[in-house]
Amino acid sequence: MSASTIYVIGHKNPDTDSICSAMAYARLRAAQGLEGVQAARAGNINRQTEFVLEELALPIPPVLTDVHPRVRDVLGEHVVTIAHDAPLSRALELFHLHSIRMLPVVDADNRPLGALFLKRVSERFLVPRQEKDIRRVQASPASIMKCLKASALNLVDGESIENLDLYVGAMDSATFHSRMEGLDPRAMILVTGDRLKILREAVELGVRVLIVTGSLPVPPEILEVGVRNQVSIISTPFDTATTSWLTRLSTPVHHLVKDDFTTTSALDRLEDLRLKLLHSDDPGVVVLDGEGRVCGVATKSNLLRPSPVKLILVDHNELGQAVNGADKVEIIEVVDHHRLGNFHTDHPIRFINQPLGSTCSVVASLYRQSGIEPDRVTAGLMLAGLLSDTVILKSPTTTTTDRELAKWLGSLSGFDPQDFGKRIFSAGSALAAYPSPRHLVLADFKEYDAGEQKFGVGQVEVVNFQEFHNLKDALVDTLAKIKEERHLDVAGLLVTDIVQETSLLLALGGKELPYVISYPQVEENIYELKGVLSRKKQLVPHLLKVLKGV
Repeated sequence: MSASTIYVIGHKNPDTDSICSAMAYARLRAAQGLEGVQAARAGNINRQTEFVLEELALPIPPVLTDVHPRVRDVLGEHVVTIAHDAPLSRALELFHLHSIRMLPVVDADNRPLGALFLKRVSERFLVPRQEKDIRRVQASPASIMKCLKASALNLVDGESIENLDLYVGAMDSATFHSRMEGLDPRAMILVTGDRLKILREAVELGVRVLIVTGSLPVPPEILEVGVRNQVSIISTPFDTATTSWLTRLSTPVHHLVKDDFTTTSALDRLEDLRLKLLHSDDPGVVVLDGEGRVCGVATKSNLLRPSPVKLILVDHNELGQAVNGADKVEIIEVVDHHRLGNFHTDHPIRFINQPLGSTCSVVASLYRQSGIEPDRVTAGLMLAGLLSDTVILKSPTTTTTDRELAKWLGSLSGFDPQDFGKRIFSAGSALAAYPSPRHLVLADFKEYDAGEQKFGVGQVEVVNFQEFHNLKDALVDTLAKIKEERHLDVAGLLVTDIVQETSLLLALGGKELPYVISYPQVEENIYELKGVLSRKKQLVPHLLKVLKGV
């Protein structure tokens, strides 16, 4: 399992305040000793944010579109596999050594050929029900040698896997001779020590494999007969009891595998793994990497491991606005300045929500409280987010604290707030600079629930309304598609003129919308919102109120 990473991340369709507050807060928490913390984003940034990051010479945070826990997140760092030609004895060693119940069998390229299961192997080899099952060995002379750490005195068809019967020559030679009557010597493995008469008779009969224990010598004349009669003769340092036991476990594991085993990808969601484990009789599933090679085994115990991904949410506190999968991982902190939404956690967390004009204002106040003075670049980040969300301190959401923080951040960063703010909005005000009307609408689009009504509103700032009127028809078509795709009752775009300090709302809804919205309608689907600059404080509360009654 990889080390934990704590992502500080804003909402989908992030605006400048969302990105800047995530970056600044990640720096603060790192300075306070929180390990593994880094900023991220849940969507594409807009041109205004691009300008800010370019001005401060900062890289764009990595994008996270999905934080659903994956199978790879809960795997151990070491995967235990066994080569396809290894003997069963090695498999049992691995089962015991690593306290596992399932062992992938792989080829030379680490691709799966099947899986061994401890329970099934034990039932077959350790709990036989008939004498013939105890004797039966499926092996080759070579695999027996590997299992017994033996050396070959004479090897015939060493790699040939055959079904053989195991016998021990630990008796008088006359008794041995009578026991051999009626048996097929070419289907026999005989284990014995330095019993010369039994050795001689074995090679004269032409047994398939003769195992001499204790590294005891074999007379040359007996060896000569064995060579002539094509007897594989091998010598092992083990005693007779150990040799007999290990020989039964000399079957190459690829002859014992279950080849209809269950696999999953390391990139699959844990939810998918849970379903596979629930509907499988096997104790686990084999995990494959992107190239089809074995990278782990996942069992039900893996489902209990926490995801290494943790989140700190900034500039929002509603799961509907959060990165996909946020409800499946641990959220350890929230830093915001919006209304409280439908957020809940399993454990107490640090939740900071202040009625300030921007999340960057909240973060800046946390720097002050901690006694940590931000460097010039970090102060510039927070100043940019503050000025963006308060529309250069003109929005009705602006507080005395915001104005005081803007002055403080300006002195630390070297930026004049008014001049910096104008350059920020000028960089992001050109509507034609967006790749498409859809990108324009969704660049800062948020969705809300008002009773049984669901609505979504984007916002864009301009220095005059001329560009908006030129794009109006295309924007209407785009809003109509988004409204249908997202099953919204109302879809709108708030276009704010930061120079005139007023807005126009392009909104599509039901036939009753013009009668309930309470704003003057200046054209079809367009409403005038004089003095409205803030979507959060002015528009959304109004829409929540009027649409609940629809």
